[in-house]
Amino acid sequence: MALKESPSQTAGPYVHIGCAPKAAGLEPRGMGEPLGENMVPVGGERVTLDIKVFDGEGAPVKDALIEIWQAGPDGRYAPSSRFQNWGRQPSDLSTGVAQFKTLKPGASGDQAPHILVWIVARGINLGLTTRIYFPDEDNSTDPVFALAGERAETLLAIQTDTGYAHTIRLQGENETVFFDV
Repeated sequence: MALKESPSQTAGPYVHIGCAPKAAGLEPRGMGEPLGENMVPVGGERVTLDIKVFDGEGAPVKDALIEIWQAGPDGRYAPSSRFQNWGRQPSDLSTGVAQFKTLKPGASGDQAPHILVWIVARGINLGLTTRIYFPDEDNSTDPVFALAGERAETLLAIQTDTGYAHTIRLQGENETVFFDV
């Protein structure tokens, strides 16, 4: 007898309660700082990365949970007491912006400096994966950036006074490139 796959479930309201309790108005007791909140615990020149997700209608997705993974400024993926290579932030329930305070990644091998992004929210059955590249870097030789072709511009952040900002569009015109991983 062949068993059928169970239906997928969207993230629902529980993603914030379990993964970002502060955003749900809960204070985690006895657990210390929430996982992924502080990527630069000691020293380092931080940059701010603001990520905003929009749905197919052009409205901000205010209940998204975003995780990022990145190399350190030296291009290595080795966490240390000075830098954690992973961060998690919920989007702000009023503005839709998820803000990360991090260090700008360095190039790793043949890949240009980039940040890997994973997004979950209501209506998304499986987490979406994309990348963010930097406009002040040479991305032309990065093999993954090249795969995006004409749509590679959807992977580029914009530079701001405090770091970078990036818009992710889930559907429609200028839909962000997502990767099947």
